Amino acid sequence: MSKLSIKPLADRVVIKPLEAETKTASGLYIPDSAKEKPQQGKVVAVGKGTKDDPITVKIGDTVLYGKFAGTELILDGNDYLIMRESDIFATL
Repeated sequence: MSKLSIKPLADRVVIKPLEAETKTASGLYIPDSAKEKPQQGKVVAVGKGTKDDPITVKIGDTVLYGKFAGTELILDGNDYLIMRESDIFATL
């Protein structure tokens, strides 16, 4: 993974969403219009945290987050989400 040209501030985290499933467990292919928005991703950049709340996730962690959490952005042709660490539910 290349170095990002963005450094999040305070308690913000940049996440690269994992690809949505293209096939069901039974082997059926899911069309693009019916795919669920992914709710897991890899942490690619973290801020320094705040004085009262240090950052607990680190670069490379796989995390779960809310379906509508964060702000979508495109950098160097890749999709990312930027969100507060408090919007992250768990690490895997």
